[in-house]
Amino acid sequence: MTQETLMAGVAVPRADGRMPGQLRPIHFQNHIAPYATGSTLVEWGNTRVICGVSVEDSVPRWMKEQGVTGGWVTAEYSMLPYSTLQRKARDITRGKLDGRSQEIQRLIGRALRAAIDLEKLGNRTIWADCDVLQADGGTRTASITGACVALRLAVRRMMAEGRLAVDPMLHAVAAVSVGIVAGQAMLDLCYSEDAAATVDLNLVMSATGELVELQGTGEEATFSEAQLAEMLALGKRGITGLLAAQTAAAEW
Repeated sequence: MTQETLMAGVAVPRADGRMPGQLRPIHFQNHIAPYATGSTLVEWGNTRVICGVSVEDSVPRWMKEQGVTGGWVTAEYSMLPYSTLQRKARDITRGKLDGRSQEIQRLIGRALRAAIDLEKLGNRTIWADCDVLQADGGTRTASITGACVALRLAVRRMMAEGRLAVDPMLHAVAAVSVGIVAGQAMLDLCYSEDAAATVDLNLVMSATGELVELQGTGEEATFSEAQLAEMLALGKRGITGLLAAQTAAAEW
């Protein structure tokens, strides 16, 4: 399904014809990876990310050692070499995970853990692998939004197979970028806008309307409380559209 959110108000259109408060078209192609427990290809504007969820019937060693009950949800994130205009070397070639990728996969894991009851998950580890096929801004927000759909599909499959007695999913989570570009607050930045933004903010929210995470910074600039409020308002409306697209792609 394609879902677009257009906010009220008159403003100068952006380079791709969108209004400041309009999402890029988003579409989910489910079951893209047959061997994953749940998977989807999220196409968000020109950004494309494959999100696959796998399940292991064990928990990390630290949980056993510390006597932590329930299950665990974690994530891995990578940009494929051909996902950008200039080839991006694989992490294995460099011999280590770069700081950006590490930050993003931790963010994805935190977001997904906010969507699930770990006690109801049982003695299991859920892995969400997010691989960027094409990057045009918002790869972390696309990864979170797509991984939540893949997680929902995986949980539904596990319940159908009798591996889960109760549904551990609490609600959906989604993420979107917002920024200040040329003095204007804009929703869902593409790469050229992100590169020109003086303020960059990523918002992760649940379907209950609660904040999961807020990442915001001035790029060699500052921003006012009024601008923050404006960006939050844009982000919240954008999240509403994303949640509707997620629900259509994987019923909650």
